[in-house]
Amino acid sequence: MTTMASRPRRWHAPAMPHVIVHTLGETCAALEAAAETGLPLTLYSPPDAVHSIGIGYFLAMIEAARRQTPATQSLAVLDCGAAPGLALAALRAGAEAVHLTGSPLVLDKVSDIAAQCGASLLREMPVGTLDLRGHPDPRAAASAFLLSEHVI
Repeated sequence: MTTMASRPRRWHAPAMPHVIVHTLGETCAALEAAAETGLPLTLYSPPDAVHSIGIGYFLAMIEAARRQTPATQSLAVLDCGAAPGLALAALRAGAEAVHLTGSPLVLDKVSDIAAQCGASLLREMPVGTLDLRGHPDPRAAASAFLLSEHVI
């Protein structure tokens, strides 16, 4: 079994559709929609999730969802807000990408450490991201989003 710590799914996030996932069900739905469309996908945690759901929960949620849809190419990004220490802890725990805000000096240092770990640091949330929170049918919402003209 491949773990997050081995970081096998490194992809360039800006080239992929971006979906914010809050639960395992939403994560599975997004990956199933991506598998259905054949598109790679960036899975973002909710904003500042490092404080609300935590590193371990996010990594476990991504790993569990990927086990159910192993052929889907995806990048998982944990939003660490303005907490560089927690971003480093997430990288140490096996996160393949983190989102962080802060001074350019801090971001450059964390970016360098992320690269040394084989991971990525994202400094800005991309425009046109689908948030699956509250969708009655997250898979249909993700499929429609992935197939929409502005994504392809």
